[in-house]
Amino acid sequence: MRSRRWSWLAWIVWVTACSCSGSRGETSAKSQPSPQPIDWEAELRLPAAEDLASDPHVFETQLTASVVSLEILQGLPTEVYAYNGSVPGPEIRVAKGNRVVVHFTNDLPEPTTIHWHGVRVPNDVDGVPGVSQPEVQPGETYTYDFIAPDAGTFWYHPHVRSAEQVGAGLYGSFIVTDPNEPSDLGDELSLVLSDIALEEDGQLDTSLLGGATELLFGREGNVLLVNGKVDPKLIALGGRRQRWRVINAARTRYYQLAIAGHDFLRFGGDGGMIEEPVRQDTIVLAPSERAEVIFTPSAAPGATLPVRWVPYDRGFGSTIRDEVEVMRIELADQAPFVDAPLPPLRRTIEPIDVASAREVLLELTQNNLEDGTFALGINGIPSWEAPPLHADLGETQVWTFKNTIDFAHPMHLHGFFFQVLSMDGVPPAVREWKDTVDVHVDGETKIAVHFDERPGMWMLHCHILDHAESGMMTMVHVGDGDPGAGAPKH
Repeated sequence: MRSRRWSWLAWIVWVTACSCSGSRGETSAKSQPSPQPIDWEAELRLPAAEDLASDPHVFETQLTASVVSLEILQGLPTEVYAYNGSVPGPEIRVAKGNRVVVHFTNDLPEPTTIHWHGVRVPNDVDGVPGVSQPEVQPGETYTYDFIAPDAGTFWYHPHVRSAEQVGAGLYGSFIVTDPNEPSDLGDELSLVLSDIALEEDGQLDTSLLGGATELLFGREGNVLLVNGKVDPKLIALGGRRQRWRVINAARTRYYQLAIAGHDFLRFGGDGGMIEEPVRQDTIVLAPSERAEVIFTPSAAPGATLPVRWVPYDRGFGSTIRDEVEVMRIELADQAPFVDAPLPPLRRTIEPIDVASAREVLLELTQNNLEDGTFALGINGIPSWEAPPLHADLGETQVWTFKNTIDFAHPMHLHGFFFQVLSMDGVPPAVREWKDTVDVHVDGETKIAVHFDERPGMWMLHCHILDHAESGMMTMVHVGDGDPGAGAPKH
């Protein structure tokens, strides 16, 4: 048994600082009964992680990664990797400021870890093998123990052979609630978007038909999933608000969702609530990004609203594809509901002070090798050769990502939120906290990050996971002293 545990003193300090007045994962939004039809979201309901703790401010659970057989295509069994036997894994839901203890067992035929994506955990439970922890070998257990300091929509996934293990089904949602948020934002629904590559007989397609070319595009599955289901159905009451927590857990695929005649009110992103809501026609998420949106169906009783995946331009060849229905909403055959006015959804986010920030240029590059393969990298250096970047504890830096490749790159920083200053020279419409930002083809994205706490080695990588494994990854050493030159595994 390997474990990393916060001291009780650290835990008490965190709980006090977060001023958590709630317990478990309950929120005031669930205090009123829902007017939705019974089992309205049955086809989309995620399994819930079991809480084994008696203390209301501690969430303790068990996760096991194993090979299981699931029916993804009707009538065809598929051997997948799964947490606790399901794809996605069980949803972990805790209140802000609570302690989280996860006893993890690896029953896979290969090593693995768990990375708590977007959660500002201590460095030693970040899930990066060879850096923050050893690989969890087959048959071994490991305990992750941390405080959930921020409300928001997060997720968890492995960081060993990430593209293959995520592509085989290892991912799950991690929700941190805030008892002080506005009460009735709507009936809540977590939507974990992903895809999976399957053969005609239902088995996983693990081939790499295009070699280097396919890796450069990134492997997308041919079957699109919402909460592990193909085209699931939602039976909803017209006029009644829904609060969607949307997670893009696909290893490569960008998700652009659209519903004809409807729009979405986005009020949250990677790091919880944004400054003020933004109304938009589609939900666009690069791999690993999240969005919290308000959606209100408005159509005749009994109508069906297809929710469509719409191709998004992320580079060469990415838009030459058909739209796909990923789920459908069937409106209940009853009079539309008249909802109460939406409460204010605003958050004060102070801008990061960049007056004395250190400027860092990070070019996203591709090196073509003599054997016909390629290596991606940052500033021309692939991950296995890259010395760490460095930031002093308490330092602010402004990073400029400059894309030199014909594909976009969602760049993800472990351990810290940042603010986007501009994308292709244009400031964002609203201020928000991010952990992943898309860098467009031929584009330039500027971010500001303040390394205020938690020294250690933190990973920076493209969340098109094939790109990370192909070299677009490095480490950021936060703290004093010699960071060393060890290259991370993935």
